Amino acid sequence: MWTIIGEFCRTYGLQIIAVALIGYLLGSISFSIIITRKFEQKADIRTMGSGNAGFTNVLRSVGRLPATLTLIGDFGKGVVAVLIGKLIFQFFSGTPDISFTVTQYGAYLAGFACLMGHLFPCYFGFRGGKGVLTTAAMMLLIDWRVFLIEIAVFLIVFLIFRIISLSSVIAASLYPVSTFAVTCFVDYLPNHRAGVDYPLSYVVITTLVALLIGVVVIIKHRQNIKRILAGTEKKITPKKRKA
Repeated sequence: MWTIIGEFCRTYGLQIIAVALIGYLLGSISFSIIITRKFEQKADIRTMGSGNAGFTNVLRSVGRLPATLTLIGDFGKGVVAVLIGKLIFQFFSGTPDISFTVTQYGAYLAGFACLMGHLFPCYFGFRGGKGVLTTAAMMLLIDWRVFLIEIAVFLIVFLIFRIISLSSVIAASLYPVSTFAVTCFVDYLPNHRAGVDYPLSYVVITTLVALLIGVVVIIKHRQNIKRILAGTEKKITPKKRKA
C-alpha cells in the first residue's frame, strides 16, 4: 500500500499540490461567519450560542434563513472542491487512460483539504466549524451509496434523539465502516470473482481516509460529546406557536 501511495505522489505531485491548495482555500470560506455578519450587523457567530461556526449554531442563534444559506454554502463548497479535484486529475494528468481510482484519490484529497479549510479557515483566524456538511458533500460526490447509508444513519438517530451533534458523531464513526462495506462487498469481491481487475489497495486506502475524516469530525465534536454524556446538549425541537 505504501508503495502505491509513494508512486501516486511521485506521478501526480503537481496535481496533488494544486488540488490540496484549491480545496483548502475553498474550505476556508466560512459561510456561517459571512452570512451571520450580513444578518446581524457584523456580529461574529463564534461569539454567539455554542460558539461554533456552523449550521446548527446559526439556526439557533440567527434564524432559519441564514441557517439555510449556510447549509447551501458549506455543502456547495464541498461539492465544488471535489469536482475540481476530479477535473484536475482527469484533464491535467498527462495520462489519457487515467484510472477511476486515481480520480477518486484526487476527489478524496480535494474533499479532505476542503474539510481542513472549513475547520481551520485561513481567512478567519483558523477558527472554523465542525465540517459535517462539507464532509457530507464529499461523500455524495465520491460515492453516493456511502452517502445514502450515512444520511440514513444521521436521520434515524436525529429522529430518535433530536440532537444534531449526536447524529453527526454516530454517522462519522460509521463512515469508515460504510466505506469498507461498499468498496469491499459491493465492488471488490464481485469484480474479483468475475475476474475483473479491481485493486484491493483502493478498498484499504479509501477506508483509511474515511477513518481519518471520521476521527477528525469526532474530535471537533468533543465538547458536544461531553454535553451529550452529561445530558445537557440542546435538542432541535419545533417552536411552539404563540396563542
